[in-house]
Amino acid sequence: MASSDIIVSPVESKADLKAFIALPKRLYAGHKGYIAPLDVERMEAFTPGKNPLFEHVEVRFFLARRAGKVVGRISAQIDRAHLERYNDSTGHFGCLAAEDDPAIFAALLAAAEAWLRAKGMKHVTGPFSLSVNEEVGLLIDGFDSRPVLMVPYDPPYAGPRVEACGYAKAKDVFSYDYDVQNAPETIGAKLLKRGGLEGRVKVRTANMKMFDAEVRTLVNIFNDAWSDNWGFVPFTQAEIDHASKAFGPVIVPELAVFVDVDDESVAFIVALTNLYEAVKEFDGKLGPVKLAKLLWRLKIAGVGSTRVPLMGVKKKFRNHPLLGAGLAMIAIDHLRANGKRLGKTSAELGWILEDNKATNNIIRSVGGVHYKTHRIYEKALAG
Repeated sequence: MASSDIIVSPVESKADLKAFIALPKRLYAGHKGYIAPLDVERMEAFTPGKNPLFEHVEVRFFLARRAGKVVGRISAQIDRAHLERYNDSTGHFGCLAAEDDPAIFAALLAAAEAWLRAKGMKHVTGPFSLSVNEEVGLLIDGFDSRPVLMVPYDPPYAGPRVEACGYAKAKDVFSYDYDVQNAPETIGAKLLKRGGLEGRVKVRTANMKMFDAEVRTLVNIFNDAWSDNWGFVPFTQAEIDHASKAFGPVIVPELAVFVDVDDESVAFIVALTNLYEAVKEFDGKLGPVKLAKLLWRLKIAGVGSTRVPLMGVKKKFRNHPLLGAGLAMIAIDHLRANGKRLGKTSAELGWILEDNKATNNIIRSVGGVHYKTHRIYEKALAG
């Protein structure tokens, strides 16, 4: 597919995939809000057979070139789990990055749309890189905020370029900055007492000797807690197993908190060490010297920033006027106390749907400050 002097073609080789991964590093070098992810991690994430997401998601990657030079990239994907759940003929785009040229954005999005249309899709949403359970949305506010693990960075020009191609807002998602050292204690314990749970609640951290069982517990709570959310697709056990191994170095047992009621785990919150802080000058490369430096920073020197990508309260408690907020707050209190003791300075809490009033209110009430917004776009695909 071509637009004037721009040629868009599918990623067909390992060299193409390396170019696909490398492009954002060239485009966003020097941007305050951007740190390159590790090449080896991105290569695994984008390779069938290495990422279990591909068991239910069909993906096509595209590169845009001008005079032989790579100037843009995009993915188009169809998630069978989404289609089975919603039956809405919706495909997705993601991994969008390009030079600031409307023709490049138009050519990339046209290529993704044509592939989705040929697969029978009638609607497209995105960006998801590569699913709703991975990197979500296009950054529209907070461009200079700190880079955080698995949170997409986009330059200020990207949103307007996408909108010029006929895309409209579907949803915004919010991320919050949380001051671990200075955030106040919540009223969680008081809410639980008023709700009649005093003496029945136990808060604990992850037992790494029973890691697989703890992961299954987390997945069960998450899939129950989030099942009514817009766009929700449940994690598969294979995806969680893969993620827990991939992110093993940034998992801290004290920052994985479970709340049990009558010996049933009903709520959790997990903070991951912000890998991007530890690899900020690596430019995505990880040779022996950099690997040693990374391990030293993670295990000895310490990384101050964290990200909370997952939290949830089972539905049978979540909708209670006191207990849902109380269980979430008590989990946050223990996470904050443990993080403070470990020397953590900040946590990013997110993403949260803009219209999830209950969760947004809880986070704001415990000291979270809204500091990033990502937008999910949508467009009808003409026949």
